[in-house]
Parts: sequence; C-alpha cells; structure tokens
Amino acid sequence: MRRSQRPLAGAPSGNLPIELDAFVGRTAELAELDALMDTARLVTVVGTGGVGKSRTALRAASLHRAPADGIWLVELASVREADLVEHALVETFGLTDHTGRPPRTVLLDHLAERELLLVVDGFEHLAEPCGALVRTLLRRCPGLRVLASGRRPLNVEGERILALGPLPERDAVALLAERAALSDTRDADTLAEVCRRLDGIPLAVELAAGRLRALSPAGLLERLDDRFALLTGGTSGALPRHQTLRTTVGWSHELCGPAERLLWSRLSVFTGAFDLDAAEYVCGGHGLESPEVLDVLEALLTQSVLAREESPTGVRYRMLDTVRAYGAEWLAASGDAGRMRRRHRDWYMGLATYCELDWFSPRQTAVATRIEAELPHLRAALEFCLTEPGEAHLGQYLAGTLWFYWVGCGRLAEGRHWLDRAVELDGAEDYPESRLKALWVLGYVAILQGGTVDALAALQECRDEADRTDNPLAVAYAVHRMGCLALVTDDMERAELLFREALVRYRQLGELNSNVLMGQVELAMSLVFQGDLPAALALCEEVEEICREHGERWTRAYALYVIAYAAWTRGEYVRARELLRECITIDHTFRDLVGLVLAIELLALVTASEGDPAEAAVLQGAAEPVWGSVGLPLFGSGYFSSPRALCRQQAGELLGRARYERCLAKGKALTLDEAVERALASQQPAAPAAPKVSVPRPGRSDGTRKPAGSPAKGGEAAG
Repeated sequence: MRRSQRPLAGAPSGNLPIELDAFVGRTAELAELDALMDTARLVTVVGTGGVGKSRTALRAASLHRAPADGIWLVELASVREADLVEHALVETFGLTDHTGRPPRTVLLDHLAERELLLVVDGFEHLAEPCGALVRTLLRRCPGLRVLASGRRPLNVEGERILALGPLPERDAVALLAERAALSDTRDADTLAEVCRRLDGIPLAVELAAGRLRALSPAGLLERLDDRFALLTGGTSGALPRHQTLRTTVGWSHELCGPAERLLWSRLSVFTGAFDLDAAEYVCGGHGLESPEVLDVLEALLTQSVLAREESPTGVRYRMLDTVRAYGAEWLAASGDAGRMRRRHRDWYMGLATYCELDWFSPRQTAVATRIEAELPHLRAALEFCLTEPGEAHLGQYLAGTLWFYWVGCGRLAEGRHWLDRAVELDGAEDYPESRLKALWVLGYVAILQGGTVDALAALQECRDEADRTDNPLAVAYAVHRMGCLALVTDDMERAELLFREALVRYRQLGELNSNVLMGQVELAMSLVFQGDLPAALALCEEVEEICREHGERWTRAYALYVIAYAAWTRGEYVRARELLRECITIDHTFRDLVGLVLAIELLALVTASEGDPAEAAVLQGAAEPVWGSVGLPLFGSGYFSSPRALCRQQAGELLGRARYERCLAKGKALTLDEAVERALASQQPAAPAAPKVSVPRPGRSDGTRKPAGSPAKGGEAAG
C-alpha cells in the first residue's frame, strides 16, 4: 500500500491553478477524457494552436478523481532547452536536491512510491526529450499517470490520444458572449456568423470577444470580413483552421496602432510573466519611449493581447504563447531581435546584481521570492550569454552572481548546470574576474553536493588564477571555500587555518556580507569540533548580533545552530529547543536543506536528552530522507554525525531495538513539510520518561580527533 505524501507546502492536493473565468462547452470531450484516464496511464490531448488543449486538459484533471498524492501541472512552454525539462519537473514538485544526482534520478526517487496525476502542458517544441522522460517515469513509477496537452503526441507506448477539434457553433457563441459579458441576445445570428468565420477556435473567439468592448457585433463581423480578405492564411499546405487562427491573431495585430504593434513584438522576448519596470526598460526607446510603455501596454490589455495577473511580487503581465510567437516573427522581421534580447539580458543581469546585494538585508525573503518569479527570464538570459559569441564572460558573471539563489534557496542542481557550462567556455580572457567568480561559486556548490574532487579542482584553479591576475577578493573567496572543503572532510585544523586566513583577507578588503559571516560561523564549527566551545560560541553570538542589525536571516540560522549546540552541552534544553525552532523555520522558508537537516538532527538529540526517546527517534527518522536529497549523509563526516550517533545511543538504549526501529520508520514516512511541522510543534516533556544514561562526548565516530564539549552536569540526560 502506497504512502500518501504532501510534497509541497500549502498545496496538499497539487498545484492546479484556480479557474478565473467560466469554462464553456466540451462536455463530450471531458467525458471521453475521464473514461480514458480511468483506463490508460498516458492520455494526450492534441490539436492545433488555440483550440483549447491546455484549458480542456486542466478542466479534465480537476474533474477526475484525485489520486492520493494530488494533481501536479508542469508548464513547458517557457522551457527552451531539452536539458531543463527534468529540472522543470523537479521544480514543479518543489523538490530540493543538494546532491550531484541527475534530476531524473531525483524524480524517480520522489515518484517511485507515490500515486499522482501529472499534467504536462506545452511540450510540443520538446516532444522527443519530454516523451523519453515520460516513458522512463511511467516504467519506473507504477503509481504515476500522465495527462499531456500539445500539438502532437508524445509517441510513448500505451499512449491514448484525444484529438480536440473546434467548438460547436452553439458553444462558440456561448464562449463569445461570456467573455464579452454580453447580456443582449438580439445579435445572436450575427454572433453565430462571427463564430463560423472563426471556425469555432476558442483563442480566436476570445480575441474577437476583446474587440466587442469597442465594436458592435455587426461592426466586428464587418471588420472581420475585411481582415480575412486582407490576411490570407499561413504557410502552404496548412490546415484551414491553422490559417484561421493565424489570420485571427494577425487581424488583432492589424487592428493595433503602430505603437501597440511595436510593443507587442518587443514584449515577445519575455519568456514568462513580467512586470512593468522590466517592460519599460527592455521595450522603451527607438520609437517607443519608456514613459509611453504603460499607456500602450494598457491598450494591449484591452485588446486581450496581454493578460494581467497578481503574484507575490506584485502585478505581472503575460502573453499567450501563440500570441507571443506571432510577435516574435514580427520582431525577427524587423531586424531588432538581437538588440532586444540584449536589453532583456541586461535588465535581468542588473536585477540579479541588485538582488545579490539586497540578499544581505531585511529583504532577504523578498529577494528569494523575486528571483523565483524571474527564473524563466534568468534562464533565458543565461542561455543567451552562453550561446552568443562574445558574451561568455557575462554568462559566467550571471551564473556566479546567483550564488545566493543556488546555495541559499535549494537550487544547487540547476546552479551546477549553469556553472559547469559557464566555466567550460573560452573567450572571456579579457574579463578574468567573471570566470573567477563562477569558479569559486562552482566550488561552493560542488562541496554542498558532495563532489569534493570537482570542488577542489574549481577552487584551486580559482586560487591560482586569482594570484596570477592579482585579484585579492577572489583569493579570499577561494581560500574560504577551501576551508569549507576541509570542514566537511573532517580536516578541522586545516579548516580553521583557512577560515582564519579568509576572514583576515575579507577584513582587509572591507568585505561584509552573508558569505563573510558564514565564514565566521564555519570557523566556529571547526572550533566546536576541536573542543573550543567558548571561542565558537563567542564567534556565533557576534554573527547573530550583526545579522540582527542587518536583517540577515539565512546565515543567522547557522549561527543559531551552533548557539543551540552550546546550550545543549550546558543542559539548557529549553533554550536549545527555542533556538532550533527558529533555525528550522528560517531554513524551511529558504528551502535550505543542509541547514534544515542539521537542525532537525540536533533537535532530535535535544529531545532525547530531555527524556523523550520515542519522539527523538521519530525526528531522527524524519531527517533520513532529507539527507538523501542533500548528498552523502552528514557529508560523510564523523564530526557532523556526532549528534545523530549520540541520539541513536540514547534513544536506542531506552527504547530497545524493535521500538526504536518502529519510531524511526514512523519518522521516515513523514514528508518534509510534515517533519518540519512536527519539529516545530514538539514540546519539552514535563518530566524525564526514563532513567538517565551516560552520554558520550560528540566528535569523530572513530575517536581519532579531540572531541567537542559534553553536556554539563544536567546534560547526563534522561533518554
């Protein structure tokens, strides 16, 4: 029997969008889809552009019996690179994986024991890689079903296909009236003729509905006739309804004024939703000044060329993909596509630079939300830089500048993808600082993925090149990250030396940010593992104070972890629990699995020391699946594994092996969100639940290094 999981916070039933307007027609098609989905594991809705494939598939998914683990939508229209299809699915499920495992492996592990429906939309430009991925997932994940929508089948064994045609005239008229908010039916015959001329294609009908805000039905029909005469269909051999759709979009285009057409074409460089500031910068100038963009944009909204949506980052605008593609053709024909792509890249390069600086501020959470919203555009900017001649150095800079997102927000796998590509490129010799930044960030990411060999190679190259080109800041970052490598490989004396050297270099250069403060916390960790707890505590208390002054939360969570550890050693369990709860809350907010799993492991030890071995074992079990996403459990470090070993000893002795394993299994069955909820809700026991046991001092499990401090007198805790 499969487990019921809730993979994403706040969305226990998946991520299907809420319908904002009425769904019209398709009764027979929905019934057929429902029957197909009962008998086939892969059903694909195919049809021409604008015929309503996406909307019908989403409606069918929402009406179908929901599986135990929900219904999940992945939209691939904005994904332009085959290598990123798997990343898009990982992102859909809210998975955070810090290992070097391929995204496909992460997906297979996640879906292996789940029952869910995956809706794949807009795959036609990536049909082959998408089909290959779906084939693998269906073969390896027996509880998975897929509902796809695109202009062609996926060509996967067992695929059942529903070909979606135009709306019947009655439904098309109902759609036209509903979208235009018409209550007067005196023009029913005219509306029916409009729909016949549009072949009942929903997109064409909706575009026409937008014109009814300014025209009467008769005026609409008259102009439609004129435009059909002027704009004959698309490419040779295309189906009539393909020609009709193109003519309809072209008709909307022709009804726009010169400024509206110009903005339409320029907005086509946006691969997803965008805000007004971006539109004004990217599209302004050369015949359309920035102050004019808002007025012209509002005109495009009125004509349904654009849609307006609310988001956590504010008001954003979006084009239907068909409409965007039409604008892109005009942009290419104008000869201005290259300039517009550069302006698009420049805007998002500037945004990333600003967000990197703003990360060290009270707006850290807002920065994470903003970068998440702009990810499709940042990907487009990276792709442009890494494929356009002469732009490699900017791609290296951008991939490195996003370190705070790759590392701080659980995007290590995608960060590694872009960083590997960036550092492999030549042609950036005149901009060594960009490559150096990409190298130390690559080293940092590789360390957190458990790739010590790749990390060492990148950091050594960074150090050597920084020395050669006289770049003291890059030297400091390379030395710092070499210290991280020593820390996670249990070479604490070397880690301490490297961290101290890096911090001296940072101070000499006047560098102060989240990275610098993290270096101080990491120095504290190396001291803890060598037994100098007072010095470590002083370092972290200083970091915690600076973080409070600047509103920094991400690094502060790691400082709280060390301070909580110190509180545990003194037997101050209530204090340790309070600190770890705050730590867990912050780490979960940023999806930082490394910090999160370390904090849960330490909370399990605190819980055992308080006298609740059963709950400690549950928390310990809850951490195990998280380590599977982070990488080698506890980095393979004997030092970092000390809290786990101590907790296992305390809880295991008091519970007995059989009960301990049952509690461990109970924790493993929790989703990440459930584990966090349980950790935050757990309470200190009113009294010890069992006799006291002797607690060994934490340190290397093989006992070859000096151990860290043991609990104070009260720290011989009851398990």
